[in-house]
Amino acid sequence: MVVPMQIHIHASALPGRACGPDTDFPGFDNIHVGVQRKDRPGELLGLCPGDAPSATWTLDCVAAPAQEGVEVSGPYVQNRLGGRFVYLSWGTVDGSGVFSMFRRAKLMFGDIGPGVLEAAVRTGHLTARLPLSDAKGQPLCGRVRPPVIEWAATDGA
Repeated sequence: MVVPMQIHIHASALPGRACGPDTDFPGFDNIHVGVQRKDRPGELLGLCPGDAPSATWTLDCVAAPAQEGVEVSGPYVQNRLGGRFVYLSWGTVDGSGVFSMFRRAKLMFGDIGPGVLEAAVRTGHLTARLPLSDAKGQPLCGRVRPPVIEWAATDGA
């Protein structure tokens, strides 16, 4: 049985609107972050400036039983080899409002405990809480795993 579900992403500790260069980071100005639509890197939900005190996104999706537990799908859920996930895309915004991505954070559903995901199907709400700055104060990127991200079944946003 397919059931509607919402994914709530609550982010804190954004890195700032500008981040200077480092050994593995060239540095950027006018940094923003948003949720990337499936298979459309240029289409973002809730573009938020990097100096905001926090960022919150709500993604409408569906959940269905699958051979390996619960399968979540929706317009912002990516499905690639290695599993399903949500991309938080980092980029700069130019004077014309054009977003140019420079890195992404990957929130993997495979890192969610099966009990949490099953409970989220029952409540209809799955919540992720995470900081968006890495240890160097730069935009968080790569696969974001617990304990950096906390997943929970919740009663709503």
